[in-house]
Amino acid sequence: MKALIFEQFGGPEVLRYAEIPDPSLALGHIIVRTKAIGLNFADVYRRRGNYHLAGKPPYILGYEGAGVVEQVSPEVAHIQVGDRIAFCDVPYANSELVVVPVERAIPVPSDITFEQAAGILLQGMTAHYLINDSYLVKAGDDIVVHAAAGGVGQLLIQLAKSKGARVIGLTSSATKQAAALQAGADVVFGYDTEWAQEVIRFTEENEGASVVYDSVGSTLMESFAAVRTKGTVVFYGMAGGDPPHVDPRMLMDSSKTLTGGDLWNHVTSLANRIERAEALYQALRDGVILMGGVTSFPLRDGAEAHRLIESRQSTGKILLIP
Repeated sequence: MKALIFEQFGGPEVLRYAEIPDPSLALGHIIVRTKAIGLNFADVYRRRGNYHLAGKPPYILGYEGAGVVEQVSPEVAHIQVGDRIAFCDVPYANSELVVVPVERAIPVPSDITFEQAAGILLQGMTAHYLINDSYLVKAGDDIVVHAAAGGVGQLLIQLAKSKGARVIGLTSSATKQAAALQAGADVVFGYDTEWAQEVIRFTEENEGASVVYDSVGSTLMESFAAVRTKGTVVFYGMAGGDPPHVDPRMLMDSSKTLTGGDLWNHVTSLANRIERAEALYQALRDGVILMGGVTSFPLRDGAEAHRLIESRQSTGKILLIP
């Protein structure tokens, strides 16, 4: 099979498209021929060596994709060859064939495309738990979304708007501001402004936001400045660097809440994966989620896709197509 591999850590130039042996089928697994693969910033961290990778090179990136079942372990009865399957936490996805544990195999309905499934599950499930589990967004809330033009950011905007919230986006450029507004944000402020004060002025009675979703990390104290007394900051990423230390006395004095967010603490069973996936599929059908701004690259051109996501000039989802 063909796969996008690398043998040493570094920039996008270390990636190459190569022929490698087909994977072997194991008990409790299926083999999926991928039709679309999601690219995420975690892939960049792994390529650089920031995240630990088990085993020896050549390494294969990717954790998210969708395709058609090509082989099924004999004891598996509920999945058949030819079934449409997606996954969002299975390694070595940057290849034509992926071995998927059955407990992570999510059915893809016939009215959902492989591109939609591969493009929405990881970031969509993240947005889903953030607005339902980390903080239950409700009508009338003022919420702030960092990196509002990114894949998770645009989904957060759309899902929060469907709940009746007002959404304030934060972006780093005019192009990204336009993308966040197109996704449905009520207003978007740039990181080059005094955005915490702008947020306060925009909110009801100038009290500040109900919740701030911070995926940047280094902006954590500004996020606290933008949130109201008894408000919540949800910290779920460090795209801009490590967050500063937080003094618990500040939390006590302001009655503000800091909570962390990691998808894999919320998606812990196949039933939960399927439940969240079906909610996202229905949101697509209902037009609650519009997957605009998807950019696709052939898998062989994966290095170019990495250059784009690493440039932080992209908006929306990036897909690799085998």
